[in-house]
Amino acid sequence: MNYYDPYYSDYDAVFGGFMVVFFLIFFVFLIIGYIVNALIYFMASKTNGFSDIAYIAWIPIINIYSLFLLTANGDDDVTIRAAAKKTTLIYAGLFIVSFVPVVGIIASLAMFCYWIYYTYRLLYRWTGETGKAVLYMILSLITCGLFFAIYGLMRMKRPFIV
Repeated sequence: MNYYDPYYSDYDAVFGGFMVVFFLIFFVFLIIGYIVNALIYFMASKTNGFSDIAYIAWIPIINIYSLFLLTANGDDDVTIRAAAKKTTLIYAGLFIVSFVPVVGIIASLAMFCYWIYYTYRLLYRWTGETGKAVLYMILSLITCGLFFAIYGLMRMKRPFIV
């Protein structure tokens, strides 16, 4: 039986194929980005005195604690870890609230601002200068994290300046 559907064309199949390829490429880049980010946090944690919990950098979602730990302020190890845990709990609360309709948009924006600020602090600890850290953060945002990945891979085995 020959059935002709006027609403279906070969272009739909081609478009669907392009979408599948696009999502596969996007997924591959996402995995590569995750691995590079985890490697940066892992090596920076080992280099800067947190080798006992550096493995956390490889655990999805929980690895944000590595960023907060690397950027926490404190006089001794206990206060640094307490500050990192407090910030992680706030971030986790924002993550949970982000699933609530309407309020979730505000929580998602707050999470993004947290990520920007603490990434800036990490760049500041590597550079030691506010101006460079701001410039590097802007470059990281413009390049969608590519600059941070390259700079982080170069600096991950060096101790913090500040």
